[in-house]
Amino acid sequence: MKSKAKILLVEDDTNLGFVISDQLKSEGYQVVLCSNGMEGHMRFSEDEFHLCIFDVMMPKKDGFTLAKEIRTMNQEVPIIFLTAKAMTEDKVAGFNAGGDDYLTKPFSFDELSVRVKALLKRVNIQDEPEQKIVQIGSYLFDTENFTLKHPEFEKTLTKKEAMVLKILGKYINSVVPRENILTAVWGQDDYFAGRSMDVFITKLRKYFSMDPQISISNIHGIGFKLEVLP
Repeated sequence: MKSKAKILLVEDDTNLGFVISDQLKSEGYQVVLCSNGMEGHMRFSEDEFHLCIFDVMMPKKDGFTLAKEIRTMNQEVPIIFLTAKAMTEDKVAGFNAGGDDYLTKPFSFDELSVRVKALLKRVNIQDEPEQKIVQIGSYLFDTENFTLKHPEFEKTLTKKEAMVLKILGKYINSVVPRENILTAVWGQDDYFAGRSMDVFITKLRKYFSMDPQISISNIHGIGFKLEVLP
């Protein structure tokens, strides 16, 4: 059985660091989270990693400096930079520091996930293919074509509807934190994105109304749970 990729994530924004770490772990990766460049350098020297994700603006040691130091130890490990800066010269500086990719904040988790998978192909770390058809009670959800089918109902979902359902469907009968869905689908966790997500949850509840064994519960202050009774 193939081992999962191990990722070194260095991000000084505690909340963002935990959200990214949780999302990566939910996709099966092993993640070591550090809050500054000095700690990141220490952890890299102690362990073997398949990919690094570095915030650029950090105390004690910035991401570009950390990447240059990592490159003296390892020329091959892929490095992704996360930054609020979008200027071309900043991106050039990132690539000159040894980076392989560059994401400007705010970004959606789906975008980060695609970049991670693409870079991991270089080091021959591949995840098991995602399930194309997911059974949810008496419904079948086609995650590639965005179709939701029931013997008496069929609906082609919008991209955001499908993204929300894909996350909930991956954790049936488990609570998914609101911020995880917001960050993955909307790329941010704010009031307006939250209201938009609530609208999409209401639509999904309506689509599942043909099966009384299915419900999407709002766990107050935490998140949502797609429940399927046996």
